[in-house]
Amino acid sequence: MEREADLYPHVKAFFEAQGYTVKGEVGPVDLVALRGDEEPVVVELKLRLNLTLYHQAVTRLRLTDLAYIAVLKPSGRMARRALRENRIMCRRLGLGFLTVRADGVVEVHCDPGPYVPRRTKAKRDALLRTFHRLEGDPNAGGATRHGIVTAYRQDALRCAMYLAETGAEKGAIVAKSTGVPHATTLMRDNHYGWFRKVEKGVYALTPQGRQGLADWGESLG
Repeated sequence: MEREADLYPHVKAFFEAQGYTVKGEVGPVDLVALRGDEEPVVVELKLRLNLTLYHQAVTRLRLTDLAYIAVLKPSGRMARRALRENRIMCRRLGLGFLTVRADGVVEVHCDPGPYVPRRTKAKRDALLRTFHRLEGDPNAGGATRHGIVTAYRQDALRCAMYLAETGAEKGAIVAKSTGVPHATTLMRDNHYGWFRKVEKGVYALTPQGRQGLADWGESLG
């Protein structure tokens, strides 16, 4: 399929099989399907997903609640992700999402309907915990010179600063002195390469850790 028009007969046949009468290029709409006294179905056709397609489909919601987008089914390594992300987008916009396979089979990824967000309390609580753990506003809405500053990195910096001043120290003492309750685990996991184990429960700063302080230390204010 090389043109948007190539999608039309397959989408038309899909709706006709459900008892609709279908016509193409009705006013500004690529496809209109009617069944008895039901609300009309409108479909915007494009070979590929793009912002223009969404603009057109959202505009069609002024005509009917039953607005779909239909595209040639994507293929390749990122196809599954593209389908999932665009299905989520369509649900949030109240649009239906159809794809047409190379063999002409039409697949329904979601039907039109009002979007009812499902909030996840655990994720909300995690977001708030991260917010409160961040000291200041180190990212100012974007990346810093060396990257995004996370609450975890700030905790690692607190531990590194303490070790830079005191030398090797027990994890329990670092935790109590810095206010980082998981300091021992953080230094043991050593995701940034900033710490080395001297003996059981005792850690020291590595050269990478000193460089980390030089690069990131200002993020603690």
